[in-house]
Amino acid sequence: MKALAGALAVVNAGSSSLKVGLYEFSANRALRAIGSDRLDRIDALSSWLHAQDTARSIAAVGHRIVHGGTGFAAPARIDRGVLEALERLIPLAPLHQPSSLAGVRVAAEALPGIAQVACFDTAFHRGQPGVAQSFALPRRYADEGVRRYGFHGLSYEHVASMLPDLSPDLGRARVVAAHLGNGASLCALRAGRSLATTMGFSAIDGLVMGTRPGSLDPGVLLYLIDRHGMDARALEHLLYEESGLLGVSEISGDMRELLASDDPRAGEAVDLFVYRVGRELGSMAAALGGLDALVFTGGIGENAAEIRARVCRDAAWLGVALDDASNSAGRVRISAEGSRVSAWIVPSDENLVIARHTAGLLTDAAV
Repeated sequence: MKALAGALAVVNAGSSSLKVGLYEFSANRALRAIGSDRLDRIDALSSWLHAQDTARSIAAVGHRIVHGGTGFAAPARIDRGVLEALERLIPLAPLHQPSSLAGVRVAAEALPGIAQVACFDTAFHRGQPGVAQSFALPRRYADEGVRRYGFHGLSYEHVASMLPDLSPDLGRARVVAAHLGNGASLCALRAGRSLATTMGFSAIDGLVMGTRPGSLDPGVLLYLIDRHGMDARALEHLLYEESGLLGVSEISGDMRELLASDDPRAGEAVDLFVYRVGRELGSMAAALGGLDALVFTGGIGENAAEIRARVCRDAAWLGVALDDASNSAGRVRISAEGSRVSAWIVPSDENLVIARHTAGLLTDAAV
């Protein structure tokens, strides 16, 4: 297969960050990370791309796109038609999709004619059983795309790829991956494939997050409309920007600040976060018919030993036994010797997954 000439840039626009990376190709098509950074704002991306392209020619840019809808189940080369289709999905991911697409436009302006590839957070979950993707609503709404999509797919794809390296038997095991960060979700994996996940139609669903509430009785929204006169935009702002850890604590949506605070409201927010992880972990284990391993990833999952400890202790009924010293030290395996369910930390590397998809798509197309 024809190799790409030059470097490959990755743009990963999340709900609270803009991460970028640079990779080079080796003779055997392997990718090697040669640079990474966090940018404060999207317009800083242009300068970053120019600087990288000056040092070594950039052959392509891969992007994390949160929502692929029903039309995108695999990475796609971005052209005008694809971009227009992704713009139509903005109402399904109003917090994420606009920033992701802004990155595409900035890259096109900074490096005219550059090949760009969209890699979707929803694609990893497209192989779930139909029952796991369905809502109990009239079929006409399912026909127009109202279904459970799931998100954080690039993170879970990386976790799945790492399982055999953790332990040979994990490649085909029943695993729950916990992507815990400003956005948070769980995914039930069997043999590295997604069977169920806590996020649904939108990135609001499931666990408590930094500023998003997670699962919410729809009757609450009806109440807010009737009692407080909220319209769609007001509800959108409430659910994406004012809820979650921030809403409960009235202090911060940042877990680090809440764990360091003596304010009882901070403690209540953390308690709710852990409680909801525990409840949803049970539902993921039920979807798998049991549990062999629990994997933590994401900013909180990788760095907050206290949260990992509390989640593992709440999961003792599932067979998780924590090794406190390993957990405090942030080791790869944090479960105790003899624990029936093993527990692990896997640093998230969405950028590497994006780079692999981008390189694979473009080299295959060049054959």
